[in-house]
Amino acid sequence: MTFGARMLKTGIAVTLALYLSSWLNLAPSVIAAVAAIFAMQPSIYRSWRYFLDQLQTNTLGAVIAMLAGYFFSSEPIAVGLVCILVIMICLKLNMGDTIGLTLVTVVAVMEASGQWQFALNRFSLSIIGIISAFLINIFVIPPKPKQQLYGQIHGIFDQMSLLLRTSITDEMKENIFRDEKNKLEGDIRFLSDKYVLFEEEHKKLKRNSFNESRHLVVYKQMFHALEKGREVLETIEDHYFQSERISDTDQAFIDEIEMLTKFHEHILLKFDHKLKPNTTDALLTEESSDEFIKGTLKHYIEQDGKGSYRLAIVAASMYDYGLQLNRLNRLVDNNHRYDEDKVEPKLILGRWRSWLNKFRKR
Repeated sequence: MTFGARMLKTGIAVTLALYLSSWLNLAPSVIAAVAAIFAMQPSIYRSWRYFLDQLQTNTLGAVIAMLAGYFFSSEPIAVGLVCILVIMICLKLNMGDTIGLTLVTVVAVMEASGQWQFALNRFSLSIIGIISAFLINIFVIPPKPKQQLYGQIHGIFDQMSLLLRTSITDEMKENIFRDEKNKLEGDIRFLSDKYVLFEEEHKKLKRNSFNESRHLVVYKQMFHALEKGREVLETIEDHYFQSERISDTDQAFIDEIEMLTKFHEHILLKFDHKLKPNTTDALLTEESSDEFIKGTLKHYIEQDGKGSYRLAIVAASMYDYGLQLNRLNRLVDNNHRYDEDKVEPKLILGRWRSWLNKFRKR
């Protein structure tokens, strides 16, 4: 695990919660610190959602704990039963994420044995911790899922393209290849979580503009293309080297992988506005992919299916990867066309304004 902004913000939130507790003369301040740790979330939307949910479940848990403490004192059996009851209520309200901190509040309030002043003190400490984490998450290095998502897409592609280009040539050491492949799978899972955060922010906090919706579709297809590339790695590992191949087979597969990874790289560069849109790469890729799959199937028929069916599986996976890249390429081209259509009227309007200003000066 690498050091990141969320770790730093958790420490700052704990510090703020402890200072606020001391300033308000509330003790024990460790309750506020624990609440701040639980309440730190990976996005602004989740922080807001968590804040609202915790406000409800903590209030409900504190009331139940105060009543139970009044009638049953702080007997261990009573504390355990109340915890079970609160867990059931949280699950019933579909607020399972709030269970941990709510139980901290319940135990702290029941310790007061029904004395509402102490119960209010414990409840206030939990709320201070939640508010501290919420404020720090918004104002200190606020999460930017979109920028993080795009940066990770580039990093994962660089890692995946290296593995794809060396998968058939068998140039990389086996233990290094295995470790890098496992890391790639973990990074793609992490990227999936980042996409969910980006989608939540787009749908819940921002206006559902057409421009943002287009970017959401493009990023989703970028993620899907990476998944298909990872699947190619899996099929190569499971089927390629166990198949019967002729002398030219390896070179044909190497050339196809090289072409696909280059095409994938060009699409990402085009999205960055570093390449011209509407290039002929997509057409060339479709034609070469068709020829490649035809050649593989022809070899399968000539060999009467003996041992070469594994090659057909690998070729089909690569063909599917190419199809997803072509779809991504069309989405990126459409994205550029829309941006150009928006920019052109602005340029014309700017020229007219400049001309009118010159005319007025005369």
